[in-house]
Order: sequence, then structure tokens, then C-alpha cells
Amino acid sequence: MATILRTATPEDGALLARIYEYYVRETTITFEYDPPCEEEFSRRIAHKLKRYPYIVAEVDGRVAGYAYASSFRERAAYDWDTELSVYVDREYRHLGIGKRLYSALIELLEKQGFVNLYAWITAPNPESISFHERMGFGHICDIPAIGYKHGAWRGICWYGLCLGGGEPRKIIKFPNLDGETVAEVLKRHSENFGI
Repeated sequence: MATILRTATPEDGALLARIYEYYVRETTITFEYDPPCEEEFSRRIAHKLKRYPYIVAEVDGRVAGYAYASSFRERAAYDWDTELSVYVDREYRHLGIGKRLYSALIELLEKQGFVNLYAWITAPNPESISFHERMGFGHICDIPAIGYKHGAWRGICWYGLCLGGGEPRKIIKFPNLDGETVAEVLKRHSENFGI
């Protein structure tokens, strides 16, 4: 199977919304109740791309998953922090797609100047916890019974990855990151993981 990573576009809205719909309707992985429509999903992609990477994995030309970063908190002191999300189509799970997407996303965020990366994981979810730990994330804390979905209160586990310390540098918005650098990162992470 040939796998490539590329930057998402708003035109991917319908395909990515279809992947996400399963997670909204059938799981507690996301706390959304109603799947966003294609237009809303396209709007979300366009909004995130103004500052953060939003990348798609294709397997043999078919969209198999996506990952993106988003704002952690709004205050200026949090400018170097970001929250990560990854979703893989059910048909492509356990093939290394999530690892490819996260690895590329983390490298791009580091090149932009981000320092702290965070993931909120609905509990219990040992598969996601194990995945984040393999990606270098460490456990920060658990917050019990914070969201209500599918007839029960759900807790979350907060995980983080620090890319460095010291004096922070100015964040480069994703559209301003060198295009050749982005292409090289995406190409390398397309090639370096066997499926």
C-alpha cells in the first residue's frame, strides 16, 4: 500500500467529516454529540490552517486519516502550547497511520516554535494512552466525570510532550513555514513507516 501525507484543504471537509462521524456517533473519544456537516468541517479546517498544521494521510489515493493542532488556551502566555488530535478511518486502524500523522505533526509544530503539546484522552481508553506514551507523551493528571456522553459521566486523562525549554522563540504560523520544509517533512513521514 502506498501512503502519502499532505496538507489538508477545506475541500477535504466531506471526507474528513465522514471519518469523524463514526467517532461522534459511536464512541466517547470526542465529546461532540452531533457530527458536523461538510460545510462546518471545511470551515474548521480553514480556521485551523491559519496558524496550525492540519494533515491528511492517503493510502492508495484514499483518505485514511487526519491529524491537526489547535489552540490550547487563549491567553498570550499559552502561545507556545497546542492541543493535538488524530482520527483514523476504521478500515485503516492498526496500520501505523496514526503514528505517521502524529510524527509529522509533532515535527512541524517543533519547526514552528511550539514547546508544549497536549492531548486530552477520554477515559478509559488504554489504546490511546499507550499510543501517546509510545509517542513520548507523559501523564499529567486525570479529571474524573467531566463530560456526559452515551448515558454516563466520562473522565479525561491529560497527557503532554515538551519539545524544549528556555527562552521561547516567535511562533511561525503554519502558512508562513517554508513550503519546502513542510513538503520534506510530509514526504519523509510518508516513506519512513512501513505498512
